[in-house]
Amino acid sequence: MHFARAFPQLLWQPSDPEPTALRSIEAWRAEAGLFNLLPPVSLDARAIEWPLARADAILAINMVHISPWSATQGLMRGAGRMLGAGAPLYLYGPYRQADVPTAPSNEAFDQSLKERNAEWGLRDLEQVTAEAESHGLGLERLLPMPANNLSLVLRRKG
Repeated sequence: MHFARAFPQLLWQPSDPEPTALRSIEAWRAEAGLFNLLPPVSLDARAIEWPLARADAILAINMVHISPWSATQGLMRGAGRMLGAGAPLYLYGPYRQADVPTAPSNEAFDQSLKERNAEWGLRDLEQVTAEAESHGLGLERLLPMPANNLSLVLRRKG
């Protein structure tokens, strides 16, 4: 809803693999009454086929670390297939970076994620960008964000 309000000229397609989350998204969407926010679709990034044929951009906030690595692989595969040349894939969340100490709060968060699900946890930025590269996406920008998070702007290569 935040982005749909902030960018009314864009059409937003929310998605989630969990039925409970989809119901929640739909309830918020219905209450907001925004013309540019479509009903949510069930989408598991790991799936070979997605319920959408193309996208002008993909936004994934707090997904990479709260899902199995196979979901990140699927996200990159899907983005590489769905995005046109120059289109962005925007990722937000905490990452480990080579030669950059991980904040103690992120180490504790990583531990709590792994306790909830052994397949979750902070990912190495270099591994994420290498996976993106293998699907035709290049890292354009890396922006430090509050609370030791990063914004990654990847673009589909021509």
